[in-house]
Amino acid sequence: MSLSVALTKGRLEKKTVAMLERMGYGTENLKDKGRALVFEDTKKDIRYFLVKSNDVITYVNHGVADIGVVGKDTLMERGNQNYELLDLEFGKCKFCVASLPDQDVFQKVGHVKIGTKYPQVAREYFLSRGIDVEVIKIDGSVELAPILGLADGIVDIVETGTTLKENGLVILEEVCEISARVIVNKASFKLKRNEIMAVVRDLESVVKEDAHKNGFEG
Repeated sequence: MSLSVALTKGRLEKKTVAMLERMGYGTENLKDKGRALVFEDTKKDIRYFLVKSNDVITYVNHGVADIGVVGKDTLMERGNQNYELLDLEFGKCKFCVASLPDQDVFQKVGHVKIGTKYPQVAREYFLSRGIDVEVIKIDGSVELAPILGLADGIVDIVETGTTLKENGLVILEEVCEISARVIVNKASFKLKRNEIMAVVRDLESVVKEDAHKNGFEG
């Protein structure tokens, strides 16, 4: 029974394709793709297609993709109606609350204004802390919001923290860690359980191999 797999374009795509190649899957078409968006595996009965992160969830939700690879940040912001079966342990970064050094949003009296690309994540986090929050959706560089006075602080994805430092911002708190995840359509999981679990087990073996190797190197 054939499988369809939705991959997030960009860095997650490249990392996932590298894992599939190590698993012995036929990824030649994915590696030399030109402008194509849909690819057949040359060794397995699998079709891959490349979409933006939000669309991975949409395609899996509607059963067009049986399996999807997407960042936990997107899952947290969008909500997930599917099964999340595996943490791929790459694409690692963190959701953080940051502000200018003299603007600690957790010490502010009254409601706090937070700029972010992830309004759902920011709102839930501050409400869980019992803080009255006004969330301002920003699509571009969120670091500008506290600098220009639009917001008291920001919630954003932080990998190295370099961009924050260069703009004079400091991390106040880490909300949670995020990484690439494997999600599966619930109906597909009933109909194609064996085929899906074969792929998941293959991916898991690469994750464990890397963890083992990094443990020795560490």
